[in-house]
Amino acid sequence: MGETPQANHDSLLGRMVVERGLATAEEVQKCLDKHRDAAAEKPDTEAKPASLASLLIADGVVTRRQIERLVEEHRPPNQQIPGYQILGKLGAGAMATVYKARQVSLDRIVAIKILPKKYTNNPEFVDRFYNEGKAAAKLNHPNIVGALDVNRVGDTHYFVMEYVEGKTLYDDITLGKQYSEKEVLNIIIQVTRALHHAHKAGFVHRDVKPKNIMMTNEGVVKLADMGLARAVSDREAAEAEQGKAFGTPYYISPEQIRGELDVDGRADIYSLGATFYHLATGKVPFDGPNPSAVMHKHLKAKLVSPDQINPAISAGVCEIIEVCMAKDRTKRYASTAELLADLEAVARGEAPLQARRMFDLASLASLENEEKEEGAAGDTARIDQTPWFVTPLIFLAASGWGLLLITLIVWIATRD
Repeated sequence: MGETPQANHDSLLGRMVVERGLATAEEVQKCLDKHRDAAAEKPDTEAKPASLASLLIADGVVTRRQIERLVEEHRPPNQQIPGYQILGKLGAGAMATVYKARQVSLDRIVAIKILPKKYTNNPEFVDRFYNEGKAAAKLNHPNIVGALDVNRVGDTHYFVMEYVEGKTLYDDITLGKQYSEKEVLNIIIQVTRALHHAHKAGFVHRDVKPKNIMMTNEGVVKLADMGLARAVSDREAAEAEQGKAFGTPYYISPEQIRGELDVDGRADIYSLGATFYHLATGKVPFDGPNPSAVMHKHLKAKLVSPDQINPAISAGVCEIIEVCMAKDRTKRYASTAELLADLEAVARGEAPLQARRMFDLASLASLENEEKEEGAAGDTARIDQTPWFVTPLIFLAASGWGLLLITLIVWIATRD
């Protein structure tokens, strides 16, 4: 049997509370455990146990007003969307709420993302919402969640997309799931294929992270949420966003943090590398007390090798992650095609040749720099070893002094 509507509601509410920072996952889990214990102790004939909301309020974890605001923000749309029957809520975040629905004309299940009411009067958020739909509609790949429609009815903006029966990687991570290397490689290979398709179509995703990667019940990985996607050729949008950091702190690339003008597919490779790191080790690459501290580490801190956290990780996987997460994007994979070649090689038990080529080039560059520094030091040493009298001698000669004075200086300097 599946979960009850109340259990589904509690699970969704718990996720919303944690995502909004109103409580920790541990506090929510404690309340959920209390809920289950209470349900187990009471026969079916007795009153139903308290909801998660009432338990959180009773324990002082959140206030009643905070719960009311959450519920209000994510209430189903008052206006029915023509042609669709809303069946229930699938998830909610700060930027949108997603519902499960039936498309009446084709009798199929779809997912409908709805822009929260508080953003409907903000042109920037409305534009981003429609841009997500348009970007997704230009992509057609088995590893990308398909777009079906984006529109509005009354004051409700909605985006209809393929319904994915499954869960996000974020759901698994929050439950403490530990992936085997084989599982992680399978996931990352599928996401890389999705990104390769998007990049060939001219789009950069700019927000690759576990929450935007879905896994179907059959094991098919789907890249979702093109909310920050941008056409590489869209110079106007790039200039408008220049200097602003768009992305998620735990997975954002250095160039996105700096708000650089020419962000390209290598930013997605970095974020995918950070996601790879998280799945393989169970920890994010860089952590800190706040988003600013985390992003500063992406810019400046040395990456702890994945195998120092999880010794079971192979050398090949470590090499791939480290190349993906190079702070200088010229030292990353130049394309998803290169990355995919290495991923598939490691999955076959072979060496990641592209990564090793990048390491070799970096070593050569380092050697060249050392030789230049040594050469400069040698030149300085040679200058320092020049006899003291040569410089004034050259000066005197250049100044037109007589041969007599020059001869006198040479005699004094060499008479010992």
